[in-house]
Amino acid sequence: MTPEIQIRKCSTLPDFHRCVEIQKQVWGESDLETEPYTTFVVANQTGGQVLGAFDGPTMVGFTMSLVGVRDNTPYLHSHMTGVLPEYRDRKIGRALKLFQREEALSRDIRLIEWTFDPLETRNAHFNLNRLGAIVRTYIPNFYGITSSPLHRNLPTDRLLAEWHLDSARVIAAINDLTPDPTEAPATIHIPKLNPTDTSTSAIQSKIRSEFQHWFSKHHAATSLRFTPTGADYLLQPWSDF
Repeated sequence: MTPEIQIRKCSTLPDFHRCVEIQKQVWGESDLETEPYTTFVVANQTGGQVLGAFDGPTMVGFTMSLVGVRDNTPYLHSHMTGVLPEYRDRKIGRALKLFQREEALSRDIRLIEWTFDPLETRNAHFNLNRLGAIVRTYIPNFYGITSSPLHRNLPTDRLLAEWHLDSARVIAAINDLTPDPTEAPATIHIPKLNPTDTSTSAIQSKIRSEFQHWFSKHHAATSLRFTPTGADYLLQPWSDF
């Protein structure tokens, strides 16, 4: 990330309105599916997070999290993270996630979760290899079919990333101490996808069955390995880590 990009908490109405503007540019959804600025207001007010990445006075990316409770323990659900197209590949997303982690730990919150498209292998690499998240849950058609061009008119199947903030694997990953993934007891292959490929729906259906099969056997996706024909999710039993 370039030095002039700064990450800070957002707490003002102009900041929240700017988050909505960036959201529209990143996802391109209909007005009905776009989160209004009031959602950001509520997230900030109720113990969630609204964090912005700023180039000087201009916000160029954000992340927004909501509070969740599971087994009487609070956690954060990171609902949205977006960076303007012209600012991508500058490690801004990573900076937002690391700031998000530190802010959560400062409040004794040790888990952040978020969902991502299993077909988006760059995101999977970032989430599993670079951040140290794991995945044990597959959610078919989480948001329904949306108007966003990013979702390709497909069911919005999602993997649920679990980021255990003070775990050994996360600490190793964020400090670039994790070796490149090699082998694992199980793999799920994602072929290289062409945006106009009509077989994408069939691929989605196939990997849905594979993920559900291995998750039912108490395996988790823990890393991603790129191959000449696409990428492989590497899975192992929960007991191994």
